[in-house]
Amino acid sequence: MNNIVQVKDKKFGLYISEETIKQRVKEVAEQIDADLKDKHPLFLVILNGSFVFAADLLRDISFPCEITFVRMSSYQGTCTTGQVKQLIGLNEDIEGRTVVVVEDIIESGYTMQEMLRILDEKHPEKVYITSLFVKPGCLKVPIHIDYRCFDIEDDFIVGYGLDYNQEGRNLPSIYQVIE
Repeated sequence: MNNIVQVKDKKFGLYISEETIKQRVKEVAEQIDADLKDKHPLFLVILNGSFVFAADLLRDISFPCEITFVRMSSYQGTCTTGQVKQLIGLNEDIEGRTVVVVEDIIESGYTMQEMLRILDEKHPEKVYITSLFVKPGCLKVPIHIDYRCFDIEDDFIVGYGLDYNQEGRNLPSIYQVIE
């Protein structure tokens, strides 16, 4: 495992190992298993960054469930733009359903706030949020996150699905930018 990687014009240092991530994702999946096993939820994965997390999470879910994908974006380079753009919408009927939103990282909370607004218009029974990473110090809006793997500082990270200008998603561990 490399402790330092280059992605485009930036160097990144190892932050969280693949083994640590997978163990924590398994623990969160076990929590979801215990809480939602009788609900037959729809897992709503926010692309692109959440695809690796969602794959590992769902492999550890033991009950019947469904999965679908939406794509929302508020990023450009290493900074959030603060403006949410819905790129691919939700096509499934979620009225009366239990929905589990799967997100890679929650920073300002604006993207999740917009997601919850869109979902609320479709009248689900209950919406749960699970996120691989949360940056509590960056939250600009109050968001209740039901299941989280890691709380982190305001560092820019790549790997395990997260990117820097569309590269670095394939790294199995998490790396933080080195100034």
